[in-house]
Amino acid sequence: MLNAPIRILIVDDHPMVRHGLITFLNAFDDFDLVGEAINGETALELCAKVLPDVILMDLVMPNTDGIAATQAVHEQFPRIKIIALTSFKDEGLIKKALQAGAISYLLKDMSADEIAQAIRTAHFGHATFSPDVADILIQSTIAQPPPGHNLTTQEWAVLALIVEGLNNRQIGERLIVGASTIKFHVSNILAKLGVTSRTEAAALAVRLHLIP
Repeated sequence: MLNAPIRILIVDDHPMVRHGLITFLNAFDDFDLVGEAINGETALELCAKVLPDVILMDLVMPNTDGIAATQAVHEQFPRIKIIALTSFKDEGLIKKALQAGAISYLLKDMSADEIAQAIRTAHFGHATFSPDVADILIQSTIAQPPPGHNLTTQEWAVLALIVEGLNNRQIGERLIVGASTIKFHVSNILAKLGVTSRTEAAALAVRLHLIP
C-alpha cells in the first residue's frame, strides 16, 4: 500500500525509554510500532518475525550491543533502515555506528517531532544527524596539519641528524650547539611528533618522508 504506516521496532534496554518512545510513536498516524527489544540479540530475532521498516537502535546495551546488532541487521535485512538513538556523542561511537550500517545518528535529547521526522526521512533512504553529531562529523573531516608542521628550523635540523643515527653529542658537534640545547630540541621534537623515543621519531620521519 502506498500510504501504509512506517513499521517501527524499538531497541533499548531501559524500560522508561521504551515507554517514552512508544507513547510518542502512538501519537502519529503514519507510524506502526511492531515490536520492542531489550538488546541486539532480541532485535535480530524480531526483525525476522515482524520485518520493520525502521529501527530505533540504542547503542550501549548488555549482551549484543547496538553496534553489533546494527551490523547484523544491516547484513541480513539490508532494506531495514536503522537509526542510532543514544545519549552518547563520542566520535568513535558515531563512526562505528555509521560503518555498521546506521543511516542516522540521533541523540535522545531531540524532540519527539524531530525524531518523527528523522524516522520518515530514514524510511525514504536519507540521513539525519543531531546538530552536535553533525558538528563532530564535520570537525573530524577537517584536514589535520601534517606531523612536524610546528617544528622549528633548528628542530628540523636535529630531526634529520636523528634519522642519520647520531646521538646528542654528535648532533651538537655537527650543529655547533651545546649538548643541553640538543637535549631540549629532542624533547620538543618528540612532543610535537607525538612519539616517546628517538627511534619512534626517526621511524615516523622516514615513513612519512618528513626528511628529504
